[in-house]
Amino acid sequence: MTISRDQFIVWIKDYAAVIAENKEYLTGLDSAIGDADHGINMNRGFQAVLTKLPAFENQDIGSIAKNIGMVLISTVGGASGPLYGTLFMQIGKETAGKLELTLKDWIAALDSAINGVMMRGKANLGDKTMLDTLIPALNTLKDCSANGAHLPDALNAAEKSAEEGMLSTTPLVAKKGRASYLGERSAGTQDPGATSSYYLLKTAAHAFGNSA
Repeated sequence: MTISRDQFIVWIKDYAAVIAENKEYLTGLDSAIGDADHGINMNRGFQAVLTKLPAFENQDIGSIAKNIGMVLISTVGGASGPLYGTLFMQIGKETAGKLELTLKDWIAALDSAINGVMMRGKANLGDKTMLDTLIPALNTLKDCSANGAHLPDALNAAEKSAEEGMLSTTPLVAKKGRASYLGERSAGTQDPGATSSYYLLKTAAHAFGNSA
């Protein structure tokens, strides 16, 4: 079972739609602990991706992801642009030349993406960031792969871990970004970046889960 280029493009379109639907919710979360612009910025970036997608959607998956990363870096404000841009650029690097991805390919791509985000943001698990969603999901994918799980089952399990990771950020005290300026007052609000990352993995699970 593999992830096709067409499914990869469906994922991007689905994610852009979910971000558009939830931009006010994401901005609301960010208003409590950040600059009140996460949803607005992410929506701007992914609407720009949709506009430019036809120009490169017939390329290999790696090139598509790289182009998405470049669009995000140039259009998304705040910390989200560099972080999500890096995420997609690293996915692109890891999937260069591929027209379909196995579960192991997807794990390698996410692993590279997460390492890139960690280096860019100087953050780690437990810092109340998008990594609190991404890292548990990656670990679940690795466990599922080691146990011989099929792609859809692994993706669904990773989505659940991502949701748990997202919810785990609520009581945390932020250690990175604008939210860290609030100290203890940053506790009690779900992290907006962890939330948008959950949407990323949720839409991936749905778009890729129908693989054949």
